[in-house]
Amino acid sequence: MDQAIPKRRSGALGDALFRVAAFSAALLVLVLLGAIAISTLIGGYPTFAHFGFGFLSKAVWDPVRREFGALVPIYGTLVTALIALVLAVPVAFGIAVFLTEVAPRRLAVPTSAAIELLAGIPSIIYGMWGLFVFAPFMANTLDPWLSDTLGMVPGLAPLFSGPPLGLGMLTAGIILSIMIVPFIAAVMRDVFRLVPPALRESAFALGATRWEVVWHVALPYTRTAVWGAIFLGLGRALGETMAVTFVLGNSHDFNISLLAPSTSIAATIANEFTEADSPAYLSALIALGFILFVITFLVLLLAKLLLLRLAKQGAR
Repeated sequence: MDQAIPKRRSGALGDALFRVAAFSAALLVLVLLGAIAISTLIGGYPTFAHFGFGFLSKAVWDPVRREFGALVPIYGTLVTALIALVLAVPVAFGIAVFLTEVAPRRLAVPTSAAIELLAGIPSIIYGMWGLFVFAPFMANTLDPWLSDTLGMVPGLAPLFSGPPLGLGMLTAGIILSIMIVPFIAAVMRDVFRLVPPALRESAFALGATRWEVVWHVALPYTRTAVWGAIFLGLGRALGETMAVTFVLGNSHDFNISLLAPSTSIAATIANEFTEADSPAYLSALIALGFILFVITFLVLLLAKLLLLRLAKQGAR
């Protein structure tokens, strides 16, 4: 009896220390997040104060005349990330379904390992491969075909016009899709494996096909985690730097065509930060960093709200 009291007190002390440590870790993340936002806002404040909202809508980027606009980098960032997401999600979903529903174990294990290895390849390797291998393929094969076919379709012609340079938003979007496929596929594969076997077996017993089991059982059961995987890939695509820098073309000329060179926020900062020879130039680049921070934060906030809504619907 005498020994039980010290043990209970020791356990209570351990719980208290654990709560303090966990709270401190969470608070540290919030402090770092706020410090990053505040520091980039302060650094970019001269640009926001000078140009106002015109900084977001101007397509001019002229460091010599100290005229800066973020429209082209913002457009390039959003378009390349959207292309990457549109291309990567179906492929990642197919990979996850194949690994969990179709492939035998002797094939699923090495394929899963290969997918995880792809996620570990440095982004600069993707960029170099894209510049020296994939961009020439785009210039010689895919870009001319898209320009000759889709470029003649009314309504789509502006998106696929221009010379086949090989460097542009479409090339960057495809490279980004290759990069984010392993992340999305790995998460989808793991959550599909968490579907209770009883649900699968019940669906098969009722005569459901394999695809019906995936679409009507596995996907509804894991839809919250699947959406989380998609937004995880989107966050990676929005902030990618080196791979995009190699293949995007790094042009500040606004062009709606997906085949035309453009730039992104991350690529602009990476390319020009060391060349910022004036406080106004440096402030403009830091302002771009703050805009990228806000875009990423809004995307993740939207993802969180969507996941909460899906969770509530699942509870009902």
